[in-house]
Amino acid sequence: MDVYIKDIKKQEWEGKEVTLNGFVNSIRKGKNNSFLILRDPSGTLQCVSHASDKTFEDVNKITRESSVKITGSIKKDDRSEGGYELHITGIEIYSIAEPFPLKKGHKKVFLFDNRHLWIRSPKTTAIMKIRSTVFSAIHEFFISNGFYEIQSPSFVGGSVEGGATLFETNYFDKKAYLTQSWQLYAEAMVDSLWKIYTVAPSFRAEKSRTWRHLTEFWHAEAEMAFKTNEDAMDLEEKLIKYIIKEVIAKNEDELRLLKRDTKFLENVVNRPFLRMKYEEIIDLANKNGLKLEYGADLGADEERIITSKLDVPVFSINYPIALKPFYHKPDPKDPKHVLCSDLLAPEGYGEIIGGGQRVDDKETLLKRLKEEGLDEKNYEWYIDLRRYGAIPHSGFGLGVDRLVMWICKLPHIMYVVPFPRTPRRLNP
Repeated sequence: MDVYIKDIKKQEWEGKEVTLNGFVNSIRKGKNNSFLILRDPSGTLQCVSHASDKTFEDVNKITRESSVKITGSIKKDDRSEGGYELHITGIEIYSIAEPFPLKKGHKKVFLFDNRHLWIRSPKTTAIMKIRSTVFSAIHEFFISNGFYEIQSPSFVGGSVEGGATLFETNYFDKKAYLTQSWQLYAEAMVDSLWKIYTVAPSFRAEKSRTWRHLTEFWHAEAEMAFKTNEDAMDLEEKLIKYIIKEVIAKNEDELRLLKRDTKFLENVVNRPFLRMKYEEIIDLANKNGLKLEYGADLGADEERIITSKLDVPVFSINYPIALKPFYHKPDPKDPKHVLCSDLLAPEGYGEIIGGGQRVDDKETLLKRLKEEGLDEKNYEWYIDLRRYGAIPHSGFGLGVDRLVMWICKLPHIMYVVPFPRTPRRLNP
């Protein structure tokens, strides 16, 4: 049976002999006693070897980040972190590490250059555990609500969000692009299964160097037949609350290590999200010191100011038609606006979800494609969906990395991705 450090920090293990695998997080060598901090994915534990022990010489060979198997007895010690320590009776050294290049005080660029090593740190490990819970919760939520998981192509022949943000690549003798979203394919598949979702990477060649942009990011997207924009917002709110509940329940230790205020997250779960029309959001922005006019797009800086004083997420609803992609349905009561919403996270984090109701008639779609200067030939199959039995439908896309960043209350999105990709970073 595999035993982890978290398992032995329990009273029933006191006095028993256990064997643990791990890395040496730090080591302090002395003439009479040597102390090492062993680290595994579940935590850290102080281990001690005495000069009289047969293990003492081997322990003193070890360096920081060496990998070892340690056998010993568990003893209670209030001076040790966690209240227990292990007295070493046997050790097997898998590997002696060379001098480790990472130390306290390194700048962020250096740490991301060495992300393959930095990923081992307890704080990063905690973030990755929370990230794993978020992904699991997304799948659990959709499956429990009757959705089918569907996959769509990564190579595409046309734009979803705009040509300026497409990664172009050669596809044999044709030009192809990396997908920005499953959006268009979802609208075909929803005709078959009615409730579908995917969790997949998306790619956008945005040269934005903000704290919340990546060129490769993870999308949780959903599409629903016979549903309105209001229905989509209802589901989005339930999804976010379900995810946060799961993180609170399963990642108490990790949230504590990150010093995240769980009471704030609990408040988000227990209160209704706000809903404000685009014009109301502009008014709120201007009350907070901005000088925005109608028609202004909201970027990272604007959304940070708008949401900095909020303690629950807010839906920003019904944007001007010029600000949203061609597939959003114009509001029948107000054609200058579209039936859409962005969900903005509080505490200054801004947009985490974009969604809305889709155009469901051919003439409107052709008009919107023309207005945005898109070639109909590249969208013939998509137009077919309006020619042959169109249905009302709605959906949304959740930026999973942004959600994790907000839940963990981190200063930059790069921290939440194992190996982030930005305009300046392709390695490691």
